[in-house]
Amino acid sequence: MTFSLFIEQIINGLIIGSMYALVGSGIALIYGTMRVLNLAHGEFYMLGGYLVFFLVVTCGVPAYLAIPIALLAAFLLGALIQRLTIHYLLQREGWAFSTIAVTLGLSIFLQNSALLLFGENVQSVPYYVTGIVEFAGVRIPMQRLLILGVAILTIAVMTYVLKATRLGWAIRATSQDRDAAAVVGIPASRIYLITFGIAAALGAIAAAMMAPIYAITPWSGLPILFKGFVVVILGGLGSFPGAIVGGLLLGVVEAVGVQLTSTEWRDVIAFALMIAVIWVRPWGLFGSKS
Repeated sequence: MTFSLFIEQIINGLIIGSMYALVGSGIALIYGTMRVLNLAHGEFYMLGGYLVFFLVVTCGVPAYLAIPIALLAAFLLGALIQRLTIHYLLQREGWAFSTIAVTLGLSIFLQNSALLLFGENVQSVPYYVTGIVEFAGVRIPMQRLLILGVAILTIAVMTYVLKATRLGWAIRATSQDRDAAAVVGIPASRIYLITFGIAAALGAIAAAMMAPIYAITPWSGLPILFKGFVVVILGGLGSFPGAIVGGLLLGVVEAVGVQLTSTEWRDVIAFALMIAVIWVRPWGLFGSKS
C-alpha cells in the first residue's frame, strides 16, 4: 500500500466513521437518557434515506431543501413513536424487556411498511456535489468531503446543545437522575420525547448524506443498526462523546482492514474490534464501571 493510498483510506474511514458516529450517538442518547435499547433505530436511518429519495428523485425538490424536510419529518416520527409506545411502557413494571420487544416489533413493522410503499428495488439519490479534490497525490470525491463536513457540523451543534443550552442541561440532568430533575421542574416525559426525536433525526442525517453512495432498501437499516451498537459498545453505553470517538475509530479500522484484506472481512473486522475492547475494557472507552 502506497503512502497516498493509505492516507486516502484513513480519510475514507473518517468519513464513513462520522456516519457511524451519528447513528451511534442517537442510540447513545436514547440509552443514556431513558435506559432504553432502541432496536428500531436502524429504521430511522432507512426511512431518512427513503424520505430524501422521495423528495429529490420523485418530487424534484432540491437537495438543500429536501434534507431539512426529511430531518424534520424524522424528528416528528421519532417523537410520535416515543409518545405512542415508549412513554407508556416506561410507567410499567418490567419495562426494560417490554421496550426491547416493542422496538423490535416496530423495526419489523417499519421495514414491511417501506417494502409496501417503495418496493424491494434498490433506490439511490444523485450526488449532491461532483468533482474530485486532489492534494499531494491524495484524491477524495467532493461528495465524501461534503459528508464529512456535515458530520462535523452536526456533531459540533449537538455538543453545543448538550453542554451550553437549557435543553442540553435538562437532558443531562434527566439522564443522571430523573426524580431529582423532576424536583427542580424538568419534565422527564417531554425530555424523553425530544431526545427520541433528536436521535431519529441524527439517523436521518446519516442516511441523507450516505444515500448517494450506498443503496436504499427496506432492509438497509439493519446493518447500520449493528454498526451503531458496535459504536456505543466501543465508546461506552450512554456516552455521546464515546459514540463519536467509537464511530470514527470503527470507520478507520474498517477502511484500513478492508484495504489489507478484502471487503468480505468488513463486518468481521468491526466485531473483532468490539470483542477486543470488551475484553480489555468492558465498560467502553468513555464508559464507567458503575
